[in-house]
Amino acid sequence: MGSSPYDDIVMDHIRNARGYRALDSATHRATGHNPLCGDDLTVYAMLAGDRIEIVTFQCTCCGISMASASMMSEHMQGKSSVQVRDWISSFVADLVAHAEPPAVAADPLRYALLQTVRDLPVRTPCAALPWATLAAALAGSAEIVTVRA
Repeated sequence: MGSSPYDDIVMDHIRNARGYRALDSATHRATGHNPLCGDDLTVYAMLAGDRIEIVTFQCTCCGISMASASMMSEHMQGKSSVQVRDWISSFVADLVAHAEPPAVAADPLRYALLQTVRDLPVRTPCAALPWATLAAALAGSAEIVTVRA
């Protein structure tokens, strides 16, 4: 890949995925599917009260979904589920709209994924699927999540 910062961030999460495992102690779980790319994803979350203790995932998915899920598993731990739901809703909307990314130093995760979908718009559902699946898990939804872009 190129030498831009998002390439390095995304590639690191593809090569060294964080949180890639089933979580037997999960209090919340949801499944996502991206029919265009063939991504199948399960997101697991363990909450203590309203606080997210841990987020993990398992998938048969492309690199962008893998990187996005890995970033999610790192970024969401320790946050309140209400805070996360609002953040995810805004973030998925930004991904689908191909919003202008913030400065890389201000928010490397948001920058990396927003720049990826701006450069590769066909990958928008791949990048958004893990986040939308976590939102469904936190909402207790049993429906399979898909993201349209």
